[in-house]
Amino acid sequence: MATGNDWNNSIIKEFRENEGKVGGMFEGAPMVLLHTKGAKSGKERVNPLMFLPEGDRVIIFASKGGAPAHPDWFRNLKANPDVEAEVGTEKFAAKAEEITGPERDKLFAEQAKRYPQFAEYVEKAQGRVIPVIALKRK
Repeated sequence: MATGNDWNNSIIKEFRENEGKVGGMFEGAPMVLLHTKGAKSGKERVNPLMFLPEGDRVIIFASKGGAPAHPDWFRNLKANPDVEAEVGTEKFAAKAEEITGPERDKLFAEQAKRYPQFAEYVEKAQGRVIPVIALKRK
């Protein structure tokens, strides 16, 4: 039986084989591979995520498909905000910073406008506010 890790690994493989492009439900969407360190284990974790390009920042969303709990990568990022990101064929070091307040709301609304499933995630999240994070190149 395939697990979430198998699914992520297949997307990561496709991303790297196609210069940052993937198909299926992510066809045409900007994708980033986020490298974090496990908050407890210290092991490197890699997660494929959709992002919103915003100037020199990569904006990511801890949506977890609308689950009521934050994704593991978000806890890892909060414990260690020094991350690496892959966009297209480029890999770079970045600092992750959670965005709150009106700026968070504006960025989330823009992502939901471009990709309506993000609006659906809000409804599924059972009151959880989906964190918005900026990755700033170091």
